[in-house]
Amino acid sequence: MKPKTLFSAALITGLLSTAAAWADIMVKDAYVRSSTPTSKTGAAFMMLMNDSDTDDRLIAASSEVAKRVELHTHIEDENGVMKMTELEDGMAIPAGGMHHLKRGGDHVMFMGLNQSLVQGEEITVILTFENAGEVEVTIPVNNERQADHGSMDHGSDS
Repeated sequence: MKPKTLFSAALITGLLSTAAAWADIMVKDAYVRSSTPTSKTGAAFMMLMNDSDTDDRLIAASSEVAKRVELHTHIEDENGVMKMTELEDGMAIPAGGMHHLKRGGDHVMFMGLNQSLVQGEEITVILTFENAGEVEVTIPVNNERQADHGSMDHGSDS
């Protein structure tokens, strides 16, 4: 095979394998919000679906809208007070399963906002998965959305 043909075949194979890796991760019903128009923090919520036969894990997120982006959850301390904390090990998405990021639970946290999260606009977020790699998503800002709107009950949220 000629070097040019071999290179083209390798390039196409690489592109297809990369597309297939993240094509198994689907992001549904995503939205982002801040508590007030002048807030320095915001959060994104969504349903992550893993259509592959391999467990995966959301390990990081990034966006130009904030100085820092972390994966967070709420936990109850010894006094019964709910506190937000970083999930340093990420969020598991089982093979053929889903993981719901929702208010009061797991979410993507934006800290030190570089801009206001304006109702009706969209932001770009890059989600990094252990197996699927980077997935770029465009998420609408919806500061009016109620906590339970669009939630799906599938028995288990993890």
